[in-house]
Amino acid sequence: MALPALRLIFLFGSVDVACGMEAYASTRIAYDIQEIELRQDDDSGRLFVLIDGRTAFVYQYSPNHDLPHYWPLNSPSGKNLLIQQTEPYPHHRSFWFADTVRLEGYREVSTYNALYSGQVVGRNAWGPPFRDHVRHFEFSRLETRAGRAVIHSRSIWEMDGDLPVLDEERRVLVFALGGGEYLLDVTFTLEASYGDVEFVSDAVHYAWPYLRMHPLFSGENGGTLITDGGAAGQDATDMKAARWIDYSNTVQGETEGVAVFQWPDGEDHRWLTREYGCFGPRRPDERSGEPFVLAEGDSISQRVGILVHRGDVESGKVAERYRDYVAGKWRE
Repeated sequence: MALPALRLIFLFGSVDVACGMEAYASTRIAYDIQEIELRQDDDSGRLFVLIDGRTAFVYQYSPNHDLPHYWPLNSPSGKNLLIQQTEPYPHHRSFWFADTVRLEGYREVSTYNALYSGQVVGRNAWGPPFRDHVRHFEFSRLETRAGRAVIHSRSIWEMDGDLPVLDEERRVLVFALGGGEYLLDVTFTLEASYGDVEFVSDAVHYAWPYLRMHPLFSGENGGTLITDGGAAGQDATDMKAARWIDYSNTVQGETEGVAVFQWPDGEDHRWLTREYGCFGPRRPDERSGEPFVLAEGDSISQRVGILVHRGDVESGKVAERYRDYVAGKWRE
């Protein structure tokens, strides 16, 4: 049975974030505080996040999926920025976390390719049950207040049906910025609860997280992929270090986009980028592209900000908002 929506109304006019939060004097962007609502539907396995009554994004956690993911991720004007499944690469899941690992004593398992462990249901089509998968276990916290939402979830990475490999915790803070814009602050953690786990991701097929742009927003259709240093396009950005990357395009007369912010953890993070629409940050170099072991009881985390904005990288004030993010303007 679906649970009732969690709802808190907190409406003001335009307010300066410096009021009541740590100031960042060089930016001074005014943000509108808007209503955020969560609607949980366990029957369909979806958690809807609405801002001022409109769906901003949906967390998809149905067991009919090979892994939990976010789709749609809607722009301020209501366009879907991402694509849930596409050809080629039908295993891409809009906005998702996955990897290739080996639990000590067992075979290698790829949640990145978990789709192909399902039953064949047609030409280039697979369905449940999935031999290897990420299973959403529970929401440990759901709250809305003061123009923000808190979503904590737990999942289990499993192989061969129900053999646990890793425990996952995900902490997502949602902030409404006004005008349909919003920011997600996402911390993703994997814990080796069932034995030593070797990560065997190759140098190509992973990012934490991965986003797959809708074709209308992709570089192949005129979209702009650009880093904080001004490098643009796949050739100049793929496998290069960056603090953030923005992907935007003009669709049906409106320019909008999404930026991914890498939380400054003292390490350089290289990025995977594609003109056809995929992009995302990798782990620090010492744990990226080469095997490493996560010892039993240890954990590994990555934190990113996801900014959905109007305009391009300049008019969307992506650089200023990155500075706001790392300065702590948006907090739980």
